[in-house]
This record gives sequence, C-alpha cells and structure tokens, in this order.
Amino acid sequence: MAGSVNKVILIGNLGKDPEVKYFEEGRGFAKFPLATTESYRDKAGERVDQTEWHNITVWRPGLVDLVEKYLKKGNKVYIEGRLRTRSWEDDSNQTKYITEIVVDNMTFLGSPNDSKSESAKPENTNTSSAPVPKSAEEEDDLPF
Repeated sequence: MAGSVNKVILIGNLGKDPEVKYFEEGRGFAKFPLATTESYRDKAGERVDQTEWHNITVWRPGLVDLVEKYLKKGNKVYIEGRLRTRSWEDDSNQTKYITEIVVDNMTFLGSPNDSKSESAKPENTNTSSAPVPKSAEEEDDLPF
C-alpha cells in the first residue's frame, strides 16, 4: 500500500483567460485561477456563497495546447491533479510561497454555447487519452 496520496479533484470556473507561455525548446505551460463555490444557509436562513480560488498549472504538452485553444474566462472545467507548493525569493529577499494544483487530467464541461469565445469548443474534451479532432476540417498532425 502507498505511504501517501496527493490527489485533488475540482469542478469550477476559470477566473480569467489562461496565460500560456512557451520555452525555447517548444515545451510550454498554462496557468489560470479556478473558482469553486460552496453554498449554504446561515442560521438566519440566508443563502451564503463561499468562493475558494485555486492556482492551476498545466504542463502536459497536448493539454497545454487544448487549454490555449479552447478555454476562456468563465468556462467550467473538471480537474484532477496534485498539490504542489513552491517557494522563491522576491526582489527584497522575502521568501514567497504559492500552492498550486498541477493538472494530470482535465475535462471541459458545458456546451459550446456556454463559451463567449468565437471559436467552437469540441464536445468531448476528456484529456485522459490523446485528443482526437472532431471534424475533417481540423488538421491532423498526430503521429498515428
């Protein structure tokens, strides 16, 4: 049996458009904030919404491309990943920390009409396997 488990599952909405960066060797990453909201009634019977913000990072090559192409602010996504905490020193030598979710698997939720983007999203974007183009109009540059 494993000594520990680091697993996160979230369903939420993007807080802003993903920021995608590529390195000289062609590898890239994407990052974006994800909001999850819990609703409950307080003692007075009033509905209370409590929103939690999560820092999401994507490193998987095919998934980075899909995030860049299809995800926009407000889109709903299902994410599986793991927690990672990093530290660094800022310009004033203060140690800063960030905890983020590194994505292993992502599924885009909602219909193409839910996006305010001008391009249509594919209907099934479960990325646990290699992405498959949905129409003959899309270029197929996959090696199989």
